[in-house]
Amino acid sequence: QVQLVESGGGLVQAGGSLRLSCAASGSIFSIDAMGWYRQAPGAQRELVAAITSGGSTNYADSVKGRFTISRDNAKNTVYLQMNSLKPEDTAVYYCAAGFRWRSGGPMDYWGKGTQVTVSS
Repeated sequence: QVQLVESGGGLVQAGGSLRLSCAASGSIFSIDAMGWYRQAPGAQRELVAAITSGGSTNYADSVKGRFTISRDNAKNTVYLQMNSLKPEDTAVYYCAAGFRWRSGGPMDYWGKGTQVTVSS
């Protein structure tokens, strides 16, 4: 079992920044990748950014150049630094972890989500 707890969401004006954190605990030694997903009202959940155990990252086209995913292995924490936020970034952001994600598997564990609201 893996537990994921997100923090750092909130309300920010367009052009502002937020940093999300995801603290992982439990059986984390076999995690293959961790990622941030988001779901806006009426939309499907989408991948925002992911980072593998080897340190490789990938991003949705819509956030490239604005968002950065990183991790602190000592703290078992993954971060999402979000800059130049836009109203269309408004969504619930979820942290996820997977054991076979790099080979096409799903994310196996999910946090409860944190709301990010960007006002225009």
